Amino acid sequence: MPLAMAPFGGWGALAAFLSLLRCRGSGEKAFEGPEQLMVGSGEFQFINCTASCMDPKRLVLETALNKTLLESQTQWKLFKVYNISKDEELLCSSTCGGKQETKVFHITVFYPPKQVLLTLSPTTVAVGTLFTIECRVPAVAPLECLNVTLLRGTEILCNQTFVGTTLSPQDAVVTHNTTAHREDGLYNFSCEAQMDMRSCGGGLVHRVSDPQRLEVKEPVPNNQTGIIITIVVVPLLFLVTSVLLYRYWWRPRHN
Repeated sequence: MPLAMAPFGGWGALAAFLSLLRCRGSGEKAFEGPEQLMVGSGEFQFINCTASCMDPKRLVLETALNKTLLESQTQWKLFKVYNISKDEELLCSSTCGGKQETKVFHITVFYPPKQVLLTLSPTTVAVGTLFTIECRVPAVAPLECLNVTLLRGTEILCNQTFVGTTLSPQDAVVTHNTTAHREDGLYNFSCEAQMDMRSCGGGLVHRVSDPQRLEVKEPVPNNQTGIIITIVVVPLLFLVTSVLLYRYWWRPRHN
């Protein structure tokens, strides 16, 4: 039976795992875990190294990362590996019956949403005019695991997923143009970002922006018609008045 190791994403899972190991019989198979692990950048990972025999001569976790031995028994050792900032390969090795056993786990670092930035532009609008809602999630990867939702109160205005295979962090931006209504001023606008890495051995990360409020005003009356009338009528009245004055003052004097 080859050596195995497994990830655990929280202290609750850790407690359950320790209970499982302590209750396992000597004739049972070693604990197996996934060979591909997803870990958030800068985060930690629980690693279990388990031998196939009950009395291995050697049982170690080989890595250049900082690690702490949390607990151990004859057949297994549980480590916590810290500050994982790039893709790594972790190696568990042991010696059973003079035969060396190894298990390589590949850790891929992902970049979960840490900030969600919401912008309303403009922040003051008249009823019936357009405004823009923009949500920016900086430095996230992979994009295909990200879901961004724009909300007005609890109402979903826009829900967007992304396409992309690169694991390099990049900004995710969602823009939504809409028309202002009177009731928009009564609600908070917000943005939610969710990254689901559970299918890849990671976790579920959820972040929400600070709420933003829109100031909605009544539309300003259209004065363009009055301006046009003023521009046209005032010179016309001046012309008519001038003609009438000319006829009154000058014509009698020339007769």
